[in-house]
Order: sequence, then C-alpha cells, then structure tokens
Amino acid sequence: HRGWEIYPKGIYDFGMKIKKECPDLPFFISENGMGVENEQRFLKDGRIEDDYRINYHRDHIKEMENAIFEDGVDCLGYITWGPIDILASMCNMDKRYGFVYVNRTNKDLRDMKRIPKKSYQWIKKAFESNGADLD
Repeated sequence: HRGWEIYPKGIYDFGMKIKKECPDLPFFISENGMGVENEQRFLKDGRIEDDYRINYHRDHIKEMENAIFEDGVDCLGYITWGPIDILASMCNMDKRYGFVYVNRTNKDLRDMKRIPKKSYQWIKKAFESNGADLD
C-alpha cells in the first residue's frame, strides 16, 4: 500500500556483489521481512491468512538458494525480521512483522494472546526441511 517495490532478486544481487568484492567473506541474510498495517483485516477463522508474507519469504529464499547453489555465494543462512509481532519504532503495533500475531486489544499486558499466523506453519516447515519444502 506504500508503493514500495518488493524485489526478491535483490538478495541474489547482494550475494553476487559480496562474492565479487569480498570473496572470502561468508555472510547471513538477516532481518528480512515485511511490515503490514492493519493485518487483522486478514483474520479468518481465528487465524491471520498472510499468504503475502509466505510469498515474500518464499521468493526471497529461492533467490538466496539460486545465489548459493548456482553461483557459489557463501551465504550461511536466512534470518527473518521479528518472528512475532514486535513494536516498531514510532509505529506502536500498527505494522505487523511476524509469524505470530500478538493481540494488543486488551491493555492488560498479561493477556496479550499469541496467535500463530498461516505463515507460522509455512516457515516452520521450510526451516525444518532446510528449505527443501518451500511450496
């Protein structure tokens, strides 16, 4: 909704740049993710249906795999940005980043229920299979 481009191939391009400029430097992709405002609008049957997040991570991980397995980039892994919904600076909880929704409607801090999103099961399966099961 902000008009920002999502460019998964950027991970591939970055890997190739590191390989060329720092050939002996292994690295991680870290804090990759997307913040979505008003994510509760995707709530269906008690779960956030966040296919957009699944597609985002799938496409980025596939580009990372291409860089590693096709072109020999020394990327050691992929770390997502905030596995649960976190407070972003100056955004409160307006933007959601994680695979687990944190219910902030109740101001009682002891009652902030965590609800796994659809992407939670997907990323769990992807990590358990070491990326072999991305679909």
